[in-house]
Amino acid sequence: MNNYSHPNPISCGNIHFKWGERTYIMGVINVTPDSFSHDGLDYDIASAEAQAIRFMNEGVDILDIGGESTRPDFNPVPVNEELHRVIPVIERLAKIVNIPISIDTYKSEVARQALLAGASIVNDVWGLQRDPLLAHLAAEKNAPLIIVQNQRGGSFFNVMPELISSLHSSIDYALKAGVNPDNIIVDPGFGFGKTVEQNLEIINRLDELKLLGRPVLLGTSRKSTIGAVLNLPVDQRLEGTAATIAIGIARGADIIRIHDVPQMIRVIKMSDAIVRNNSRES
Repeated sequence: MNNYSHPNPISCGNIHFKWGERTYIMGVINVTPDSFSHDGLDYDIASAEAQAIRFMNEGVDILDIGGESTRPDFNPVPVNEELHRVIPVIERLAKIVNIPISIDTYKSEVARQALLAGASIVNDVWGLQRDPLLAHLAAEKNAPLIIVQNQRGGSFFNVMPELISSLHSSIDYALKAGVNPDNIIVDPGFGFGKTVEQNLEIINRLDELKLLGRPVLLGTSRKSTIGAVLNLPVDQRLEGTAATIAIGIARGADIIRIHDVPQMIRVIKMSDAIVRNNSRES
C-alpha cells in the first residue's frame, strides 16, 4: 500500500486533507423519504441539524448531504424538489458546523445552488456522465469534485481495468473543463451497477486505483453486497461494513463514507493504527 506517492494535500473549510496521513471520514445525511439505508430524514431540518452536530462531535471530517436516493430502481427527483430538500439543510448547517459540507448530486443546478448555500464539495454519483456541466462548475468554484464510477445500465467483463479506464476518462474530462487536478477525488462506485463478485474484487484490488494518482473514497456502508454475502437486512450489516472498511483502508482508501459513525470511527482508527502507524488519540 505504501509504494506510491500521495497526492498533494488540499484545504477545504477548516480541514487540511493530508492524504496518507490518516483516513478521513464522510458522514452521510440523507434528506430523502426513500433512502436504501432507512435513515432518510425527508424535510426534517431539525433532525438533520442534530445529526450533523452529533457526527461532527464524534469525529466526522465531511458531511455529505443528499436529496435523491441512489438505491437500485430509485425514482429520479426533479431539480426543484431536490433543491427544496437540500438547500434549507445546507444553509442551516453552514451556520453551525466548522467542517466541509458535500452535496451529493449529479445535477449541476443543484450543485450550483448548494455551493452558494454553503457546501464546498461536489459528490457526483454519475461521474460526470449525466451532467458534464458539473465539471465546469467545480472548476469555476475551485471546489473539490468526487467522481464516482457508475456502471448502471452497463456491465463489466474485466472489472478493474474497465473501472480504471472509466474513471480515467472522467478525470480527463474534468481536467479539460479546468478542474484543479488536486481537487479531484475518485470513488470506485461500490454497488453502482456492479455484481456482488465485482464489488468484492474492487475492495480486494482497491490499491490499483492509486494508478490514477488521486485520493480514493470508498462507500460500502450498509450496501446490498454485504447483505447478499451475509444474508442480512440493512439494519444488521454493521460487522460486514466494518470488514469492508478495514480491508479498504489496508488497500489504500483515503476517505470512508459511513452511516454508523461511532462504530465505524473505531474501526477506522484501529485500521489506521495498523496500516498507517497512526495511533493518535482524539
